[in-house]
Amino acid sequence: MKIASCVLTIAALGGGFTSCGYAQGYPVKAIRLIVPYPPGGGTDVIARPLAQKLSENLGQQVIVDNRGGAGGSIGMEYVAKSAPDGYTLVVGLTAQLAVNPSLFPKLPYDPVKDFAPITLLGEQPYLLLVHPSVPAKSVKEFVTLARAHPGQLAYASSGNGSGAHLAGEMLKTMAHIDLVHVPYKGAGQAMPDFIAGQVQFSFITHTSSGPLVQSGRLRALGVTTAKRSPALPDLPAIAETVPGYDSAVWYGVLAPAGTPRVIVARLNSEILRVLGSPDFRQRFTMAAVAPIGSTPEQLGEHIKSEIARWAKLVRQSGARID
Repeated sequence: MKIASCVLTIAALGGGFTSCGYAQGYPVKAIRLIVPYPPGGGTDVIARPLAQKLSENLGQQVIVDNRGGAGGSIGMEYVAKSAPDGYTLVVGLTAQLAVNPSLFPKLPYDPVKDFAPITLLGEQPYLLLVHPSVPAKSVKEFVTLARAHPGQLAYASSGNGSGAHLAGEMLKTMAHIDLVHVPYKGAGQAMPDFIAGQVQFSFITHTSSGPLVQSGRLRALGVTTAKRSPALPDLPAIAETVPGYDSAVWYGVLAPAGTPRVIVARLNSEILRVLGSPDFRQRFTMAAVAPIGSTPEQLGEHIKSEIARWAKLVRQSGARID
């Protein structure tokens, strides 16, 4: 792989690193990995094990820094304006990188121009979850219930423009039902009200909801991917009841635009090395996350294609930021 004037050879599991130019000796201090949500959400469950593994492999501490608010825009803007030196990274989601451009009239960051893509991490479905007080035991029963009680079923999300918000708007539009959206500042803040029954349902990742489902405090009705998740084969896809429904969350790691390409390549190599380790892949599988991994260029193209896809879906759903 040729990068600038250097030749960087990356072994299958993230091997060699040239000491070319700016990147010589990198990293020489701690790296901050920004999570654009408050602590306690599904992104934490992915970011913290990644940070731990990277710390071991790089020989420098990788610190998770939660900066939530405004649908993830606060954390994304912070990284976009940080020094492009490889010491501030972000775990961006579908919401910040693909959905927000169509929902917010003025974003404080540009998901394409303001970041240097590093790699896709993985993809996972949201689970359609209901409080036990909701009588529906299936997606079909839930849709029937919502049609019989328009405007009476409220769902929590981690904020306006979040993936959970759009998952609800998509179901509302495609199933022709009237649902009420209740935005919070993050999944960690929404969960107590949901468990208490103050909102009737939500779309939450398995990483955040698995123990609550197993204990019976919440009930899972379906997954938001087009097909069933291999990790949750007994849970039907919403698309089996609402044809064409498809809303999942994917995760990518990015740096500020202008970060030297040799540093981007080093980080790409090290993250792919983490993704390739059996213990880390097992952790992903337990969280119903399908590990992906990609080149920086592939992540860049993925972001562009997803912006176009979600722009169409946002128009169709009529979703908007209040």
